[in-house]
Amino acid sequence: MTDTWRPTAPGVLRLPSGRLVRGRGLRHPLPDGPAPHYGVYLLGKPPPDVAWEARWVRWPDFRLPSEPGQARTVLREAWHRAAAERVELACGGGRGRTGTALACLAVLDGVAADRAVDFVRRNYDRHAVETPWQKRYVRRFGTARTVR
Repeated sequence: MTDTWRPTAPGVLRLPSGRLVRGRGLRHPLPDGPAPHYGVYLLGKPPPDVAWEARWVRWPDFRLPSEPGQARTVLREAWHRAAAERVELACGGGRGRTGTALACLAVLDGVAADRAVDFVRRNYDRHAVETPWQKRYVRRFGTARTVR
């Protein structure tokens, strides 16, 4: 039995496998509805405390993860957990870093790396993935080359 997001809930992205992941901006109020089981917070400084299990990926605004290997591990765990749990990914505004991380989850889910940004922009936020280096990070995510 799964306990995931409602597909129509704000910020929820449906991956091709059917996994549902919520993206959001931490500068906005927590959406109504159930809380996440697991959160991944993509910030340059430690995130605020939350009542659910959470991981912090040091990821300064408009940049790339400070530790790409750790980011890959955390995103892979988020993708696995999204099969049966409510997983959210969040940064300050919910677009650049969150969109980049969602695109990486789409790659893990089978979307071609060169199409993952378009997939997230179509299905999550048309302004997701804000910088050329974030786009390049997604393209390289599917390979061993996740260096900056």
